[in-house]
Amino acid sequence: SWHAADQGRYLRLEMPGRIGGGSLPRLRLVDMNHQPKGAVLAPPLVAAMAERIERGEQCLVLLNRRGYAPVLACHACGWKSGCPHCSAYRVFHKLDRTLRCHHCGFAERVPRACPDCGNLDISPVGRGTEQVEEQLAGLLADVRRADGGPARVARMDADSTRLKGSLELQLAALHSGEVDVLVGTQMIAKGHDFRRITMVASVNADSALFASDHRAPERLFALLMQAAGRAGRDAAQSAASEMWVQTWYPQHPMFESLKKHDFPGFATAQLSERESAAMPPYGFQALLRADARTQAAAHAFLNGAAEQAAGLPHRDEITLYPAVPLTIQRVANVERAQLLVESPSRAALQRFLAAWQPVLLACRSLPEARGLVRFAVDVDPLSI
Repeated sequence: SWHAADQGRYLRLEMPGRIGGGSLPRLRLVDMNHQPKGAVLAPPLVAAMAERIERGEQCLVLLNRRGYAPVLACHACGWKSGCPHCSAYRVFHKLDRTLRCHHCGFAERVPRACPDCGNLDISPVGRGTEQVEEQLAGLLADVRRADGGPARVARMDADSTRLKGSLELQLAALHSGEVDVLVGTQMIAKGHDFRRITMVASVNADSALFASDHRAPERLFALLMQAAGRAGRDAAQSAASEMWVQTWYPQHPMFESLKKHDFPGFATAQLSERESAAMPPYGFQALLRADARTQAAAHAFLNGAAEQAAGLPHRDEITLYPAVPLTIQRVANVERAQLLVESPSRAALQRFLAAWQPVLLACRSLPEARGLVRFAVDVDPLSI
């Protein structure tokens, strides 16, 4: 969209400043290479939060991973809490002592011992919003609010807001000042007007810096900018508002643009990288996705469709990549695979896809593709 606006195809509407004239939060990077080993929350970050609470201000902590920990593991035999229906791990939820798959919804109670070797010492690996909430409550236990009361930490994510009316109650508690620190996923980063929040912290931003999807840095930049916008919305306090980001890569170019709140500069750098790699918007893509009972059936359908594409219009302008499983290749006992289609010409891609549709329908009948559940063509895919 930014590139299209640069080309004059879209009209770009800009809001260069905040309503009310407040200043944007200052970015503070916490280099985790210089923090205590294994620290979930850096001591300087916790100290800064304590100062805010003592002044009667509020803080927001962003961690885009719900649950207590992303996996439960046995260190004796290597067992991990995998989902029997998906190629993913079930997340450990400490409050109700369950292992829950966030892809298919399968859940069961945490086992008393390792299912494979019987070891009683199974423990969580990684961190989620529940764990950060628990740790913050302990780290801030001795901190006193401006009224002399103890600091109060709350959590807002898809689990804590599942019941009807729970979201409204949590938002009301935050607006009234009953909560000093709110821990949550990206649902707390967008669209809220929290007048007392003067500090926002992101504790695991690095997870999106080196993702396989070329749009991941763009999404991360947008999320951090949105989250930063929750701090200092009261113009009287905006000058003291801050956005803290814990990172192992403080020299990453994205953070330089984030410090200046410079999306145009960030977009220019991203577009330059994409142009050199012929990635969108300088190239055009489509994904052929197949869901089947087995990976063999999904691949047979995709490979058959690629083989029978020879001779179709504009085939010489099209690149068909080999079929590959999705990152999470099995969800709810359905195997998933995809085939990437690229072209330097949108017109050529569209004409090729139109001619390919009858071929795809015919390929459903291939003997090797028995077990195919469904297929879909995603033009201009948002994620790969």
